[in-house]
Amino acid sequence: MTEDTAKWFKSWFDTRFYHILYRDRDATEAQVFMDNLTNYLNLPENGTILDLACGKGRHSRYLNKIGYDVTGIDLSTNSIAYAKQFENHRLRFEVHDMCKPYPKKFDAVFNLFTSFGYFENDEDNLNTIKAIKADLKDTGFAVIDFMNTEHVIANLVPEDTKTVDGITFYQKRYVANGYIVKDISFEADGKVFNFQERVKAFTLADFEVLFEAAGVHLLDVFGDYRLQKYHTATSDRLVMIFK
Repeated sequence: MTEDTAKWFKSWFDTRFYHILYRDRDATEAQVFMDNLTNYLNLPENGTILDLACGKGRHSRYLNKIGYDVTGIDLSTNSIAYAKQFENHRLRFEVHDMCKPYPKKFDAVFNLFTSFGYFENDEDNLNTIKAIKADLKDTGFAVIDFMNTEHVIANLVPEDTKTVDGITFYQKRYVANGYIVKDISFEADGKVFNFQERVKAFTLADFEVLFEAAGVHLLDVFGDYRLQKYHTATSDRLVMIFK
């Protein structure tokens, strides 16, 4: 079975295998980032946050835990179905396309953990920035937490394997046509599966072009989850604050 379409994320993110492969993501690191980010932005008490491409809601749930009214949206119906078990009167989840404005305005819009640049059509990337702008209150702030592509490409591991729950995932990484690509193959349930992750290799300069076209203003750039200075060659992340 091969899944290699322009909207690869719709199929891959909706499988249980995606969550098996990445189940060891660091929750503590994510929580530290959210603490640092909300403190830095000085969001109002009981402020409203839109978690854009929220997945199963790990960031949304923690943001709600520390006092915010949070809406998590994602294109994956399975991820949203899972996240809904955690809903309360100040935490809700919904299937929604992040290219389109959400029918509410927020104190902050967060797009976290490289949940941008998936689209085949460049116009969709610009539309996402425009949608974020439309989702913000006049006093609101937006955040895109992206990989630092220069650092990632310089340190790319071409091939490796990872075994989780008895499934061995074979992973190949390369750069092609302006995308950082990962091919993932494995056997499970008596079948062979092949999936592909493909993320546009956006640099800070590329984002600046998108921001200008969308009519938003870049305010700050950080290089990690401790909000330290961004360095092109060495920073792990590209964290951008804009409005």
